Amino acid sequence: MSQLTVKRVYDPPAPGDGMRILVDRLWPRGVSKDRIDLWLKEIAPSDTLRHEFHGHPDRWDEFRAAYAAELGTAPAQAALATLDEKLKEGPVTLLYAAKDEHRNNAEALRLWLAERAGSAKSG
Repeated sequence: MSQLTVKRVYDPPAPGDGMRILVDRLWPRGVSKDRIDLWLKEIAPSDTLRHEFHGHPDRWDEFRAAYAAELGTAPAQAALATLDEKLKEGPVTLLYAAKDEHRNNAEALRLWLAERAGSAKSG
């Protein structure tokens, strides 16, 4: 797997970003399409999950578990296959709009991908 980083969509693009992939369900305000290479909204948490956990950083572990379950659904699996292909091609930056730089869906996705890669190696 290539280099995978997480960045706020409002941060300026950098040469090392590689493929910039938005992983939010909603398009972020004020962001032009030329700052994003690909939008995988199917990989984002559902609206229900997003609303349930918004503003509750104390429920981070619960959010991650619920989001991991959603990543097993067919629409998310198709988007994950696309993401896996992009990771084979080179560096990828997962973009998110949330204000919390440590507890957001892109970081949860990065952790999930790392765990999946770890279990694939050990399994």
